[in-house]
Amino acid sequence: MIAAHRAGIPVFVTGGIGGVHRDGQNSLDISADLTELGRTPIAVVSAGVKSILDIGRTLEFLETQGVCVVTYGTSKSFPAFFTPDSGFPSAYNVQNPSEAAKLIAGTLSLGLQSGVLIAVPVPEEHAAVGQQIEEAIQAALTEGSSEGVAGKDVTPFILQKVNELTGGKSLQANIALIHNNAKVGSQIACALSKQMRERTPNGLINHPENLSAASDVVVIGGINVDFIAKGKTKTLHFGQLNPGSVCQTFGGVGRNIADSLSRLGHQPLLVSATGDDANSDVVLNYCKHMNTSGVARLEKQSTATYCAVITQNGELSLELGDMDIHQQINENYVSQFERQISSATLVCLDGNIPISAINYVCSLAGKHNINVWYEPTNAEKARKPFLSDAWKSLSYSSPNLAELCTMNKTLGLKTPEVLPNTLDEILSVAVDLSRPLLEHLHCLVVTLGPSGVLLCGEQEGGSVNLQPRRLKKKRQLCALHYPVLAVTPEETINVSGAGDSLAGALIAGILRGKDTDSCVRMGLLAAKMSLSSPHPVSPSLTLESVDPNKIRAHEWPKPRFVRVD
Repeated sequence: MIAAHRAGIPVFVTGGIGGVHRDGQNSLDISADLTELGRTPIAVVSAGVKSILDIGRTLEFLETQGVCVVTYGTSKSFPAFFTPDSGFPSAYNVQNPSEAAKLIAGTLSLGLQSGVLIAVPVPEEHAAVGQQIEEAIQAALTEGSSEGVAGKDVTPFILQKVNELTGGKSLQANIALIHNNAKVGSQIACALSKQMRERTPNGLINHPENLSAASDVVVIGGINVDFIAKGKTKTLHFGQLNPGSVCQTFGGVGRNIADSLSRLGHQPLLVSATGDDANSDVVLNYCKHMNTSGVARLEKQSTATYCAVITQNGELSLELGDMDIHQQINENYVSQFERQISSATLVCLDGNIPISAINYVCSLAGKHNINVWYEPTNAEKARKPFLSDAWKSLSYSSPNLAELCTMNKTLGLKTPEVLPNTLDEILSVAVDLSRPLLEHLHCLVVTLGPSGVLLCGEQEGGSVNLQPRRLKKKRQLCALHYPVLAVTPEETINVSGAGDSLAGALIAGILRGKDTDSCVRMGLLAAKMSLSSPHPVSPSLTLESVDPNKIRAHEWPKPRFVRVD
């Protein structure tokens, strides 16, 4: 189950599952299969539970774990592996692969962490042999009890006796059950794949009107398949083959931020678009832990791809990308999610989406007092909200220094011709460039690469107030500078997702109401994990892994306070 889930495979077939052993209420001998079903969103197809176990208590335990249990076929009778009826009912039954697939798809779309157990009765042609085996099991149980067999010795004793009493027929029946389960499971998997690929006439896989409005965050932005190439020499020579390593990962600024939030206990709705191609299949499989119900799959389009070439020292040398599909995340498509956007605590936009979509969301923000976070993605795209008054509806933005310059320049404000290179000059310029934007924005998170992060916003108690604001008001401004957490060149594997991981973890901290220092340190820890991972967002990212109170390896320096006049 764990391996299938990590690989993005939603249907898993086995023979029978473990359960609560007889006298389990006293021995607490309960199979880990049951707890795994309660915490891994996988559909498990099996022949039920062997009657050597306590089937009634097994079903009660599964109910406690939040596991949906269904029987495959016309009856609700829960099968006992070799026999079609254990004497206990399932909560539901599904009569064909299509019904089973619809149930699985509905369960997965809710974003729950529990699985589904589909119990398949033994085929009719093996029912008679199954009854003989069941009688042998009951005889073996009686003999074992009279001989005082207990604990871990019960199962091997029963299996040996059953094999003796049936003359080996139990093994043949086992094999037949495996074949039948595999057949049914494959049919269900095919039906599920077909249902997940169903489209509306315009080629979209999703139906926004059917989506829940309960997401606390909506992220609107790009999904990419990334190729990261790292050289093995100090210098890269263009025009010839350079030795190095190449790995495939999954990125896109919007996807990365939604991924970070998903791993940190939130269920953001990702609104994006992919092509109808193999890259889309792979990236959506990888994103099964996320709510991708807002992602459109478009016919005759290619999923966005990105290639980064980095040197042996971890410095970005070259970027290439095919991002044309991001233009399909336009106002027309995004407006289908107006209900979800209007009810969200925070909406995050990345600069890959068209200006029309950015302006549309900003207009909703003005009407519904929504907090909007803008992640510029690069210096050219940083200007998009600032081409009109849309930027005045933004609450947060996370530009680097070059992107911050572009924002000011777009507004017709003076900017330095050459960016500074000493820390004091960098901080001075960043503060000067942030000041005019803070007339409307609540907070700016200026990423400074190896120089750390500068937080600019409302002063509160000697710090910057990061919590979402209800009303715009006059306020005293200040800035806080946090140094970066060091990552050596040897440790640096991927430089494409550090900023997104920082933003995602910082947003998670804000939504949890954490203090400013904790929010920023969560972001810095997530960024460090990203740099050391082949993936833009580290698969090891959890709330515990970015809890600054639990990470004792770092002596957290006090941030540098800068007053903003």
